[in-house]
Amino acid sequence: MNILFLGIGKMGLPMASHLLANGHTVRALDLDLARREAATQAGLSAIESTTDLVSHYVWADYVMSSLPNDEAFLAVASAIARDAPAQTTYIDTSTISMAASTKAAKQLETSQINYLRVAVSGNNHMAIAANLTILASGPRAIYDQVLPLLACWGPSQFYLGAKEQARLMKLVVNLCIAQTSAMLAEGLTLGRLGDLDWGDMWQVLSASAVGSPILKAKSAQLGKPMLDRDFEPTFTVHQMVKDLSLITAAGEQLGAPLAQTKITMDWMQQAIEEGEGQLDYAAIIRVLERQAGLSN
Repeated sequence: MNILFLGIGKMGLPMASHLLANGHTVRALDLDLARREAATQAGLSAIESTTDLVSHYVWADYVMSSLPNDEAFLAVASAIARDAPAQTTYIDTSTISMAASTKAAKQLETSQINYLRVAVSGNNHMAIAANLTILASGPRAIYDQVLPLLACWGPSQFYLGAKEQARLMKLVVNLCIAQTSAMLAEGLTLGRLGDLDWGDMWQVLSASAVGSPILKAKSAQLGKPMLDRDFEPTFTVHQMVKDLSLITAAGEQLGAPLAQTKITMDWMQQAIEEGEGQLDYAAIIRVLERQAGLSN
């Protein structure tokens, strides 16, 4: 298959590379020179300019994108609606708002563009390892057609409905991830105040009923002696704040209160204010420790 991939950052590059490794021809576009150079080094055909995208749309069997925010996504979706041939299939993997996706869907439908929403659950390390979870919504026939492509990115694929269900499911997953970090922040702070050993707490939690995959991953990262705790980011505080903003916006749109999530957002914002925005989102543990007068 011929695939035009728009946006080759931390998630887009490994996803495009897996498509290439599975025998597809991939042309990759990014406006950032360093990203284009990385794409070339990975064996992708990097496009340097947006001036002749129409010919690339015509060449491609599928157009895919991985974009940083609503603004970038809407600009790309609008360009595809304007310039791509009718019956082009567009697959977007960005983490964006339901509102932006719905707006784009109307434009794309008017231009007879097939639009599949494919939210991917997992970080860039999981993307590199082809261990993402694929959440799809849109036309079922298109999903069935492209499933072999999606399977290049991870072992689990879910079709969730005809409209924005994939976008919402990604937000539900990320809400639970954020709330796991909040749960750990409160529980571990309580334990430290009562003289429980840091490493012992992680061992017990990992073996207990709350020992989810995300908790066990954080245990491997943070369940070391206090002085060796590793807050290098798998997903930064800034990135989590972006996702929590999308989550609370969805809550307002759908009438869900999300009171606990809003508290977690406040803690994330506090981490940023205290200079820890580029650390792993689990840095909110440090926020609560400082509130309790504990040393970090």
